[in-house]
Amino acid sequence: MKMKLKTYRILLPALTMAAWFTGHSGAQELNDSLYKYLQIAASANPAVNQKFYEYRAALQKIPQAGSIPDPELSAGIFMKPMELLSGNQAADFRLMQMFPWFGVLKSAKDEMSLMALSAYESFRDTKLQVFYDVQLTWYALYKIRKNISITEKNVEILKTIEKLALVSYRSAPASASGSLPLSPSSMGLLSGDAAMESASGMQTMGNNQVSQSRVNPMQPSGNMQQSSMGSDPGQPRLTDLYQLRIESAELQNLIEGLKDQDRTLIARFNSYLNRHPESPVFTPESLSPDTLDIGLFSVSDNILERNPMLAMIDYEARSVDARKKMIKGMGFPMLGLGLDYSIIGKSGMSVSDMNGKDMVMPMISVTLPIYRKKYNAMSAEADFLKSASLNKYASTASNLQTEYYSALQQFQDAKRRVKLYNYQSQLASLSLDITIRSFSASAASLTDLLRIRQQTYDNEIRESEAQADLNSAVALLKRLMAFPELKEEQKQ
Repeated sequence: MKMKLKTYRILLPALTMAAWFTGHSGAQELNDSLYKYLQIAASANPAVNQKFYEYRAALQKIPQAGSIPDPELSAGIFMKPMELLSGNQAADFRLMQMFPWFGVLKSAKDEMSLMALSAYESFRDTKLQVFYDVQLTWYALYKIRKNISITEKNVEILKTIEKLALVSYRSAPASASGSLPLSPSSMGLLSGDAAMESASGMQTMGNNQVSQSRVNPMQPSGNMQQSSMGSDPGQPRLTDLYQLRIESAELQNLIEGLKDQDRTLIARFNSYLNRHPESPVFTPESLSPDTLDIGLFSVSDNILERNPMLAMIDYEARSVDARKKMIKGMGFPMLGLGLDYSIIGKSGMSVSDMNGKDMVMPMISVTLPIYRKKYNAMSAEADFLKSASLNKYASTASNLQTEYYSALQQFQDAKRRVKLYNYQSQLASLSLDITIRSFSASAASLTDLLRIRQQTYDNEIRESEAQADLNSAVALLKRLMAFPELKEEQKQ
């Protein structure tokens, strides 16, 4: 037990600074990498530091429990020397040291050592939980920022489509009455006179159509007939252009909402690192898939072997066993050894050879633990605590197994989604490029182009979210089995 405790104390500084991270990220010690953030959290997080100091406080209980009671010194001074046959007694001093029954101090020390190890496992569990929270929030930040990037790219795509649509609409015969109100964003797509010419051209087409309808109001114009019969696939309708601007405005609003979420997640992330809420947080443009270093079916066994919560409960149960041994020893008498020293002054009336000589008397005392109720109650208390620890262990192990299967399902689902959305994104991107070229050649309708653009956008969003969900599931699996904690060679 002593050797194991010493080993924990030696490894503690390294374990405190260790970060729970995978090989592909652990190899990148960037100033603003996830690995660096985990290092900061390990040393600066208040919850981690709280558990660390609680562990250090628990270590201080070990020498307290292993020490014998303090000796007792009593002194008595006679206001008037007491006459004895051998002289006059002026003062009396008594020193007594009590010793518990054999094995009591060792059992008490073992109990405190096991409780210190339990406190250490609690510290380790808190640290691993903070690491998991840091990773989970970092992946959530990645998803938000990736969504912003994809959405901004789609806004640019919509601007390009709008530019093509405006040019096509301007060159086509009027298909409906009225003109297309140009928004500031769409006016920016056409520079200077081109924008004004486009607006005036559409207004002229609307006026011509009104003039034609006035000539023969009972007879629809050719353009109106064409609109009622359906337009050419390559010619955008006025409603399509309206829809185009509606979608663009919706994406802009979505970007603003995502930026608000980004600020909230930054504040939460910095709270784990004990930094200012507005401190900048780095996330990469692309996220590499995380992997487990062991097989999925081995994770369940590793959870039972490595999880700090189970280790903490196990140490608590073992400390109860040590406590019960201590209680048993406390039921036996305590032995006391002492010394009584009396100061004797000379007496003129005494003719004894001992006249004026101080007295020294060795003493021994024994406690009599005859009131057994308290010892029986303490023993029963230990039995109940042991039963509670065993049930707590079984309950925690069952909950961890349930979390394992949930995390495993999340991992496998995210893995399938990454593969599916990656495949669909590639096809949708190719379809979008083809459709844009076809639309520019008036061979595809604006409606089809917008539909394929939406599919491409959805697939890209889902792919980035699935990748972040995959890494989050891996982080949860590693959190459950407390693996890996970086060693020195893994930091290189």
